[in-house]
Amino acid sequence: MIKAKSILWLLTLSLLFSPLLYGENLPDKWYKGTMHPEALKLQQVGDSLHIQMLYDFDKIKVSSNHSIELIPVLVTTSHQMELPEISVKGRSNYQGLKRKLALMNTQERDFYQSEAPYRVVKGYGTTGKEQIRYSLVIPFEPWMKDARLDIKKEVTGCCRPGKLLSTIPLFSTVALEQLAIPYQVIPHISYVQPQVEHVKNREMSCEAFLDFVVSKTDIKPDYMNNPVELEKIDSMLAEVKNDTTITIREISVIGYASPEGSFLFNRQLSEGRAKALVNYLLPHFSFSKELYKVEYGGENWDGLRKMVAESDMMEKEDILHIIDNTPAAINYHTNTSRKKSLMLYKHGEPYRYMLNEYYPHLRKAICKIKYNVQNFNIEQAKILLHSRPQDLSLNEIYQVALTYENGSPEFIELFETAVRIFPNDEVANLNGAD
Repeated sequence: MIKAKSILWLLTLSLLFSPLLYGENLPDKWYKGTMHPEALKLQQVGDSLHIQMLYDFDKIKVSSNHSIELIPVLVTTSHQMELPEISVKGRSNYQGLKRKLALMNTQERDFYQSEAPYRVVKGYGTTGKEQIRYSLVIPFEPWMKDARLDIKKEVTGCCRPGKLLSTIPLFSTVALEQLAIPYQVIPHISYVQPQVEHVKNREMSCEAFLDFVVSKTDIKPDYMNNPVELEKIDSMLAEVKNDTTITIREISVIGYASPEGSFLFNRQLSEGRAKALVNYLLPHFSFSKELYKVEYGGENWDGLRKMVAESDMMEKEDILHIIDNTPAAINYHTNTSRKKSLMLYKHGEPYRYMLNEYYPHLRKAICKIKYNVQNFNIEQAKILLHSRPQDLSLNEIYQVALTYENGSPEFIELFETAVRIFPNDEVANLNGAD
């Protein structure tokens, strides 16, 4: 009888804990839906280890305050190495990460990026299937030749530390590179995977050279060239108005003045004209008034210098010398300023020419839209590459590139596209150089 009870007790325990061993029928407490990893590649290539998997997600809904972490782990009897995870977050957990990232300074953000997940995914708001391709290249170490790769599934959030839900064996062994006979050195090009950009901050802007009645700040939509200039701003705002993939943070309207008259008057005039543009836009679009921000751009000396430099006007080099070497602010000891020096030079003849030809074009307003962009899966990214590639992250372009054969025209074109969109990014230029 005692032996029978012991067997029954062991069977009960095995039923209770079998989900943790095999990853089946996880409790609804943490999430609903399925997360299934598919093995693609675990292979040594030269001095690198190439790891590729495909995750299938179906109707995922993670508990709001929690996160499901899918952690690849290389394991041998003596070594264990955790690789960057895919983090599937519930609503509150995801929003909390966004707030945390938004408040980070540069040093904190750099530290976060050094240990960031491979990908952060919304674990809510989806009703169908989604695939995420996992592709990673790491330095190959001797112990890895005997390694297997498991996927640990953990839940984090209220639980501190994370709680292990299951361990799924994915690769039983590493595919080792076979040396050619006779021995040949075969070079392999390895590409650097970009950091995941969890919060994609973007900005677009449009310059409008609006015509105002002298010393007035109200906009007349039909006055002079205003219909053309206003249409440029209208088109830019209309482009983002119904785009559900972005969240607008701010619409800045920056007013610039031509450098004539007093500084105080120019400031009042340019700010008044920037406010007039906001008042024009408000009834035309459904954006909240709180999104708009009016800024004073200053007297537009940079614009004047550019126009003079690109012109063939008389005394051009002397005018540029005055602009570059005479302070704009008034020196009350010497009673000199950049503005006064220009007015006195050659009895004011070059100044009067600039006043008529260039100054009207310096009275401009710049409308900037600052916004965040959601993350995209590979299929969505492929579509956006042809319409709004600037809304993709460098890592998203990289993931699309991996769907094509290495060295194919499509593969090469995507790395060239990445350099065009991120011209100052070290990783983009490194991959593009290959």
